[in-house]
Amino acid sequence: MVTGTQRGRAVEPHPPSMDPRIKQRRVAVRRRAGRRRLRTLLAAAVVVVVVVGGIVVLHSPLLSARVITVTGAHSRTSTGAIVAASGLATHPPLVDVSPSVVAARIVALPFVATATVVRRWPDGVSIAVTQRTAVAVIAGPGTSWSSVDGAGRTLGVESVRPQSLVELTVSTTRGPLVPAPVGRALPSVAGPGLTVCRTLPLAFSAQVLSVDVAPDGTVSLALNSGLTVLLGTAADLPAKYEDVAAIIAQAALTGKHIIDVRVPGSPTVS
Repeated sequence: MVTGTQRGRAVEPHPPSMDPRIKQRRVAVRRRAGRRRLRTLLAAAVVVVVVVGGIVVLHSPLLSARVITVTGAHSRTSTGAIVAASGLATHPPLVDVSPSVVAARIVALPFVATATVVRRWPDGVSIAVTQRTAVAVIAGPGTSWSSVDGAGRTLGVESVRPQSLVELTVSTTRGPLVPAPVGRALPSVAGPGLTVCRTLPLAFSAQVLSVDVAPDGTVSLALNSGLTVLLGTAADLPAKYEDVAAIIAQAALTGKHIIDVRVPGSPTVS
């Protein structure tokens, strides 16, 4: 009789057979998981194709900055100079154009005050600029004359003084202030004089030869009639201008007279 062994070896019992229905369910589960993985892989492949395709399309010549439009007053700066400074002359892909970066490049031009850059899909960029206006000239360097705008930025250097602009002189403890290089601005010590230069009223601005800033920051005007106007600080300028205009209109003053309007409303003449 055999009792679990056969010829000295143990006999392995047969594993119980699996229910066919359970087996079918397991197979179905594995198939569904496989289909999900396949769908995931296909979706990822589609996303990759779309992204790559989008990048290729956006960087195609059809969507490059081919049409550059410059508007606004810029008589002192040519359109070609603006386009060259913008970096758009090479027609880069429009998607790579940063309006703020392009605007900063253009504003670096001496006579450009502001620049607004807008992308125009599919292939255009519009640039709207405003121009800086010279309000004064400063002697130097050497025998040259530098024109500056209301912010003190040097716009250009000429060998002959422009007669249409008032001369700005700024005295410091170290001597007369020299103009900054083209594209750079004067230091803050010139602030009071620049404020006067850009706010002079038409009532008597044509009579002003120079705006002079003393080391203490007070401002005076030299008129073509020989009069000197003491403005003092750059505060209350409208009231001071009214006092000066009223005195000039009411009295035929010439020579070495001094109009003192340092105290608004209480002008004196000496």
